[in-house]
Amino acid sequence: MPSIDFGLVLNLHQPAGNLDELLDTRPWEAKETLWALDRIPRSLWECEDVGRVHLALSGTLLETLADPRFQERAYGIVDCGSLLWHFQDTRTIDVLGSAYYHPVLALIPPADREEHIRRWLGIGRHLLWRNHFAGFWPPELGFCMDLVPTLADHGYEWVIVDIDHVRPVTPMSWAELRYRPHRARVGDREMIVVVRDRDLSNAQESGMKAGWFVEEVQAKTRHCDFTPLVVTATDGDNGGWFRNTTDGSNFWTSFHRELVERVRAGQACGVRPAFITDHIREHGTLGWVTVEPGAWNTGDHHGSGFVQWTGSEAQRDALARAAQVSEAVRTAGSDEEALWRVLRAETSCNFYWGEAWVERCHRDLDAASAYLDGALGALSSR
Repeated sequence: MPSIDFGLVLNLHQPAGNLDELLDTRPWEAKETLWALDRIPRSLWECEDVGRVHLALSGTLLETLADPRFQERAYGIVDCGSLLWHFQDTRTIDVLGSAYYHPVLALIPPADREEHIRRWLGIGRHLLWRNHFAGFWPPELGFCMDLVPTLADHGYEWVIVDIDHVRPVTPMSWAELRYRPHRARVGDREMIVVVRDRDLSNAQESGMKAGWFVEEVQAKTRHCDFTPLVVTATDGDNGGWFRNTTDGSNFWTSFHRELVERVRAGQACGVRPAFITDHIREHGTLGWVTVEPGAWNTGDHHGSGFVQWTGSEAQRDALARAAQVSEAVRTAGSDEEALWRVLRAETSCNFYWGEAWVERCHRDLDAASAYLDGALGALSSR
């Protein structure tokens, strides 16, 4: 039976302070979110032989889980320290690098992209006890070709992008474009591009049965004369399918458990969870592609042109102001108190909800400007 490698990717992100706020205002939602995180390693304990998952954890989520004050507050719901320790299990979990405050990288200044990536590597290496992260998760799957040199400079080997934005340079079939890793080049820098299947990811997000998934994967890859890599990527801590606490009624205890049982019994028609890095090292890449600017699809938007985050004048004005304050901070010498507030202002959540959270961006930019003015005033008075 032909082998089909299944790369399962889950994005885990909570904005800075959000879990604390939820514990104050909507405690059940906070508990569901924490239980959804804790359910990941607990589900994988049962299937170390075949369980494989890629986790993309934002820097702000890692920071929250590692905060002793939050750990004390969450104790009795989830043991955050133990959860972080379980995320270190390289037998079943491959952690992807990301950007600290979860910005749409293509929408922020290049210098800020570098800083987000550098800061994530700092906390990721410290908390997850590994020096190298082969794969990169661009927050919101927001990608543009300008990111290729930046990611390569930080040691990343491959990046996940959404299929709808990938265009072949090397001639290839429909199946080859979707189910083989490729390469993208900007100048003399290269990056392996791993393609997310949008349709299967939509199903993963809303709820699916393992039998249906296996049949669908078989149908999509039936013309492959190579070992296909089928990649699904969704949030892993949002939505009822992942947060549902009833056994047998969520992603892990319904779909994943049944898939594991089928794989073990030889009834998964060749579909088998796999690490993307292992697939690349065994099967290599096919050809060259280019990736048009865009993100993954959201509930309201297709992902092209980043409309979800730039659709209104208020959103665009806030992004423009963030770039202006960032430039002012760097011109003044990168005052740390001002800089981290600029970086936090750029989080994608401040723009994702239309104009509902844009004011949060401005509050951080106001604070950054105040710190910057204070620092400049202190220098001028010497």
